[in-house]
Amino acid sequence: MDIGFIGLGNMGQPMARRLIEAGHKLVIYDTRNDAVAPLLALGAQIASSPADVADRVETVMASLPEPSIVTKVATGAGGVIEGKRIKRFIDLSTTGSQVAAEIAAALAKKNIVQIDSPVSGGVSGAVKGTLAVMVSGPQADIDIVKDALGVFGKVFVIGNQAGMAQTMKLANNFLSATALSATSEAVVMGVKAGLDPAVMIDVINAGSGRNTASTDKFPKAILPRSFDLGFATALMLKDVRLCLQEAKALGVPNEVMSAVAANWEAVNAENGGDSDFSTVIQPLERRAGVTFAATGKKS
Repeated sequence: MDIGFIGLGNMGQPMARRLIEAGHKLVIYDTRNDAVAPLLALGAQIASSPADVADRVETVMASLPEPSIVTKVATGAGGVIEGKRIKRFIDLSTTGSQVAAEIAAALAKKNIVQIDSPVSGGVSGAVKGTLAVMVSGPQADIDIVKDALGVFGKVFVIGNQAGMAQTMKLANNFLSATALSATSEAVVMGVKAGLDPAVMIDVINAGSGRNTASTDKFPKAILPRSFDLGFATALMLKDVRLCLQEAKALGVPNEVMSAVAANWEAVNAENGGDSDFSTVIQPLERRAGVTFAATGKKS
């Protein structure tokens, strides 16, 4: 299948690579030459703009960091909306349901179908092809691209309306953000009381507190203090903000969301938006007056 791919960052790069390795022919675009080069070496063709990508293929995928960037790439000057061949735009980014609906309405005027397909599972999941791929849009178009999306991981069809997959993604990322925040508070409390953090994580993983932070993020990046999971604090904050906005717009309870959002606002302010989101524990350590490594020894 001929596919356009726009956005070759931490997530987009391995997803595009998997498409090439699965036999798909890619036309790629990114503003950074260093992001494009590895895929050109694998046989991808380079385009000069999003519109150029959409001139050359019927299916265009995008993996981009911010809703405003997705909107610009999809519907702005030089965007895919100006392409002559494009029939469907697959957004792998996290934008929220309102932006997804707005983009879908704009593209529909040009007879271009929007398919929302946000993914979850992090950079490692993108590399391994084990992502959760959430999809919403017209079923006929989903059927055409489902096998290609399956290269990224397990595909879940959420519904046929624009934005439904985005709502699912926000709910998922809110839970991920909550698990990381809550586990960090619990472990810092234990360390302050003299407990070994590595033992704490082992106990949590054997008990009812087990979660994605305790099973994956703490062992990989927090206990060894590498803080290198490959997802920026600013991006996690963006997702939590979008989830909170959606909850408020729907008029549903959001007390926990509000507390989690406040925590990530503080982490972003203290550590900076470019910091790895696993550094969420550092402000807690500073306030508690403790730091620790995998051995549990305080420093």
